Amino acid sequence: MISSASRPSPANLALSRKEDFKEFVDAPRRMQPETLNREALRALGATVRVVYDRARREWHANLGPIRTPQLASLHEDLWDVVDSNLQDGDKAKGAVAVDAFPGLGKTTAVLAFAREFHRREIAEHGAFTAQGHERWPVCRVGLTGNTGMKDLNRAMLEFFGHPGRQNSTAAQLGLQALDCVLSCEVRLLILDDLHFLKWRKTSGIEVSNHLKWIANEFPVTLLKVGVGLADKGLFSEGEAAGETILAQTGRRTTRLDMPPFAIDTEQGRRHWRQLLLAVEQRVVLADTYPGMLADDLSDYLFARSTGHIGSLITLINRGCQRAQRTGAERLTQDLLDRVKNDEAAEEARKELECALHAGKATSRPHTVRAAG
Repeated sequence: MISSASRPSPANLALSRKEDFKEFVDAPRRMQPETLNREALRALGATVRVVYDRARREWHANLGPIRTPQLASLHEDLWDVVDSNLQDGDKAKGAVAVDAFPGLGKTTAVLAFAREFHRREIAEHGAFTAQGHERWPVCRVGLTGNTGMKDLNRAMLEFFGHPGRQNSTAAQLGLQALDCVLSCEVRLLILDDLHFLKWRKTSGIEVSNHLKWIANEFPVTLLKVGVGLADKGLFSEGEAAGETILAQTGRRTTRLDMPPFAIDTEQGRRHWRQLLLAVEQRVVLADTYPGMLADDLSDYLFARSTGHIGSLITLINRGCQRAQRTGAERLTQDLLDRVKNDEAAEEARKELECALHAGKATSRPHTVRAAG
């Protein structure tokens, strides 16, 4: 057992390595700091205040994952696919592609699922295989824009720390990766940032064909994560639309989405309010109060984030850091107006703000508006 004092910092982990991935999986749940009022804050000694403020900064920088309807739905679909992929090794398993716009929490949701899956496999089968190898239910690989077949194989071997990853041919790397997967009984292979590949270039087609080989030979569920994967030709194997009628990848891959929050329906407005209430409970500022986000800033936060949870959490995190640093100790529109958000959210907010200010749209559910 590794003591908490000897554990590596969660901020210094690379999930493309198995030891770091294990730390991510086994890390204890982060404890929310106690919310102190201003009098209690002033009563803290200098040393204790430094520690407390550091804990708050780290807490606000790690507010997720939040179990939104989108995350819950994605996890249910992933469990359906993974649990149904218990075919014998001579049969290819179904793959999954999580294909959604940036800022919707794809990677966060997938990693949360990977943590649950890893823990379940270890609980059911133990930390070691029957042959005495370490059991690694999940292998996670991040791709880059220059990833070719050899690079993909090497990235898998990097995860396992295989000694042959530096000086082997592409074919040798592939066989070594297969040996690692079989020895460690990997059941879920995550390929993140798959959109970095140029699918209609030579390297992209090579990797596409290599992924089919992996699907055929590796007893794993392939979980691909990216942006615009359909448009980039993932399901048509790099061919232009209409040139491939029954692409093998498309037939074997289930496409899953994570839509943004929307306020054009009552259910959508309720989901948005539930998200704000959940975030509100995680804010640790001296002057926080019920309704600070969900009542007083609902429309404002929707306009600033355009319904993208990544943009919302970024804004809340930065706002909390400023509120703590300046002594404001609460989130207000005036404070958040001075906090910069990601460029996509800032560009898209203008039209939404006009509609909300004109009363043509609202993020508040009917029951809340009626009560107000």
